Amino acid sequence: MTTRDQSPSLASAGVRRTETELADGRELVYYDDSPGYADGSRTRELVDGRDLPPVATTSTMRYDVLTGEWVALAAHRMDRTYKPPADQCPLCPTPAGGPPTEIPADDYDVAVFGNRFPSYAGAGTALAQDGPAALDGEELFVERPAVGACEVVVFTSDHTASLASQPVSRVRTVVEAWADRTAQLSALAGVKHVFPFENRGEEIGVTLAHPHGQIYAYPEPAPRLAAQLRQAAAHRDATGRSLLADVVAAERRAGTRVVLSGERWTAFVPVAARWPVEAQLAPHRDVADLADLDEGERAELAVLYRELLRRLDRYFDGVDRLPYISAWHQAPVGEGRELGRLHLQVFSILRAPGRLKYLAGSESGAGAWVNDTTPERIAERLRAVAS
Repeated sequence: MTTRDQSPSLASAGVRRTETELADGRELVYYDDSPGYADGSRTRELVDGRDLPPVATTSTMRYDVLTGEWVALAAHRMDRTYKPPADQCPLCPTPAGGPPTEIPADDYDVAVFGNRFPSYAGAGTALAQDGPAALDGEELFVERPAVGACEVVVFTSDHTASLASQPVSRVRTVVEAWADRTAQLSALAGVKHVFPFENRGEEIGVTLAHPHGQIYAYPEPAPRLAAQLRQAAAHRDATGRSLLADVVAAERRAGTRVVLSGERWTAFVPVAARWPVEAQLAPHRDVADLADLDEGERAELAVLYRELLRRLDRYFDGVDRLPYISAWHQAPVGEGRELGRLHLQVFSILRAPGRLKYLAGSESGAGAWVNDTTPERIAERLRAVAS
């Protein structure tokens, strides 16, 4: 077990990073904020004693010439863990004398490890140098390795908790983990886009109930980021300014859809919200990614993000935990980085208690979105349920 030199941000947040490996060679990183572990007077010495075969992936990517998008094919993920009972949860601590989990410690604060069933793998290795090749001898059909990384971020050892239920200090630790992993993954050969996110709720398709998120590192900017970069480039050519900075400034001036505001961050419902519940959270300063946030921005983010998640849980009467997707959009690594700007998008497919927003013909087939409410109504409700 090793502890890398702690970054100034981790030190200022009172967080200690400790690295180890799982039995199959995957990296496991603890981010500790609790007394003893955070100051280094105690260490986690437990070793993963499982007999695990090496991780084997079959992931490839194929280019869709009709849309200009790459599609990952990861057939090995059909066998991933699916809704285990609570006493067999792989994200819980390993109990003394009990069956081992993915985290070989009897307790932890925040833990990050490589996904055993990754959609993308091989970043930083020779695989990252492999380029596209024709499929079936047809130049129109191109295939390449799905180079990248997929990590699991476990927010707490408490199986029944949520990120919103954690103290601000623990949310800050999660922010530090996201930032640290963003920096580490961005430095790997073959990575061009790092995307932290959280899926919550069975309605979203979550197969592990323990509070956790993921980080994907892609070999190309994902389609949504690619679209944002095209719009940002056109706006810069026309005005010389940052599109996302102008959007945040315009929402703050209008105020109509602002739901939460601090000294360094503002949360608002986007003017063209697609989902029945949706909000964005953006820094006031031009920031490329989570790793670029300064100490003040990280501290305020922990407070405002927790408050936003708590408001989402109060959005519908009778719904204790809103199913949602929380997605951190970050600037790409390398080309186009100057056009990107950090911001959060969080949304739910729940349009009323017990009723889901289905993406049917218009949305899924044509890509033409129809929302069942208005952004202004969403914002009004998010302001009404403030703590």
